[in-house]
Amino acid sequence: MLFLLTLFYFILGFVNIYFAYLAFLCMTIPFIVLVIKKKNLWCKGLCPRKSYLNLFRNINLGLKAPKWLYSKQTISNVLTYFCINIFFIVFSTIMVSNGRIAPIEKIRLFIVFQLPWDIPQLIQFSFQSETLTHLAFRLYSIMLSSTLLGTIVAVLFKPSNWCVICPVKTLSNRYLFKSS
Repeated sequence: MLFLLTLFYFILGFVNIYFAYLAFLCMTIPFIVLVIKKKNLWCKGLCPRKSYLNLFRNINLGLKAPKWLYSKQTISNVLTYFCINIFFIVFSTIMVSNGRIAPIEKIRLFIVFQLPWDIPQLIQFSFQSETLTHLAFRLYSIMLSSTLLGTIVAVLFKPSNWCVICPVKTLSNRYLFKSS
C-alpha cells in the first residue's frame, strides 16, 4: 500500500507544483529513521518507491541484470549523478532568487530533457513566487526522473534491481559501515 504515496506525490504535482516540496520528506525521513534506529529500516519495508516498483514484479521482462549494474562504479555513478542533480537544483534556485537566470517552470527529466508540455495546475496559491515555483519544478523533476529510472530497471530486470543502485540505500550503507 505504500506505493500509493508515490502515485499520490505525482498526482499532487498536477494539483499544484508546490506539493513537490514533499520531496524533502522523501529525502530526509529515510536518514532520520536510519540515525534513530541504527538500521536501514527504510529499505527493508518503509520505502514507498520500493512498494511502487514491486507492482512490476509479475509484468517485467525478467532479463538477467548485467554485472555492471551491480558494480561499485555504477552505484557510485548513480550517487554522484543525484548529488550533481541536487547541486543543480540548489544552485539554479539561488540564481533565480538573485535574478541571474529565468525560472524553469517545466519538468526536466535527467536534468536536461525538458518536457514539451506544461502540467496542469488545478489550484493556484496566492503566495507563489518565481523562486519557489522553480525549486518545486526542480524537485518534481528529480523525483520523476529517479522514479522513471527505477521503473525502467524494474520492467527490464526485476524491481529489486533499483534498490541495488538507489542513492538512499548507498548512503545508508555507507553510514552504517562508518558507524560500526
